Amino acid sequence: MILKKRVLVLLYSQTGQLSDVVEQMLAPLKADPAIEVSVHALRPVKPFPYPWPFFPFMDAFPESALMRPCAMEPLDIAEDASFDLVILPYQVWYLAPSLPVMSFLKSEQAARLLKGKPVVTVIACRNMWLMAQEKVKGLLLDVGAKLTDNVALTDLSPTLATLITTPRWLWFGKKAGFWGLPPAGLTSDQVSGSRRFGRALCEALRKDEEQTGAPMLSGLEAVQANPHLLVSERAGTHSFRIWGGWISALGAPGAPQRKPLLATYTAFLILLIITVVPISLAVQALLRPFMSKRFAKLKTEFELPSGSSGERMAMFSDAAEALLPTSNAASKSGSLLEEEQPHAHPLI
Repeated sequence: MILKKRVLVLLYSQTGQLSDVVEQMLAPLKADPAIEVSVHALRPVKPFPYPWPFFPFMDAFPESALMRPCAMEPLDIAEDASFDLVILPYQVWYLAPSLPVMSFLKSEQAARLLKGKPVVTVIACRNMWLMAQEKVKGLLLDVGAKLTDNVALTDLSPTLATLITTPRWLWFGKKAGFWGLPPAGLTSDQVSGSRRFGRALCEALRKDEEQTGAPMLSGLEAVQANPHLLVSERAGTHSFRIWGGWISALGAPGAPQRKPLLATYTAFLILLIITVVPISLAVQALLRPFMSKRFAKLKTEFELPSGSSGERMAMFSDAAEALLPTSNAASKSGSLLEEEQPHAHPLI
């Protein structure tokens, strides 16, 4: 009897976008009779709302920036359960992994489930994820997990447009385009294209490649890092920590005395986006000819371990699916809605 490969998926998605990405990614895995997929929802004891009203949205920033965990429901997983691969999708809140994902990674259950296990992270966000992934790397290291791959999918719309469309989606639940602006979030092609990662993981698991520690999703355009955003991300992270410390000192999340300082910081943040960020990008544009080697090195570093190359795209595209052993069972893959449907926040 051939033992099945066991894949654990820890998911937190609220708008449904991250669930859609993961569903596409898992379809080939769930269709493979040699692979057993277990999807578990990460659930905060106090759920975060969606749509996410303005002050509750801002009120989440101090704890997100300071990496202070919230109370989480325990996962219904046997203590002696063991998995061959862990897939950890997450969204970015205030340049950090979302509170539920960060809180899980700081838990004793994470230390038990993830120790020594290969982990594939999957990011869906507006555009800034570099610092969040660095924090996730540190959290995985703390629990003894091994990051083997990273997938990062970002909104392809112009940055100025996303500064309007993303908050509108977040606060009011309206994702569709308006007034000539594009829809918020990922495109349908980006979502459906995520299936290629599942196909590649199927092949890798059949070959026991998850045991090697080497990337399994290389050559699939898994990630495109923009090192020019790094200056803004680092400045934002520093600002979030300072202001987050001040605000959290006024009381616990939800405390009314935090609101005045949250409103003040919101005004400061808007001013920062309007003034400092454009100046920073303009200065970088002027220096770009002199820093091309530095930016190229940073791009390569932040795209590890999976990279941005696409030499294997044709092998795992939709057109190639019929050639894979799991393709005849693809229609049986089902939906994440049939399993534990998690709650998570949209993109920040």
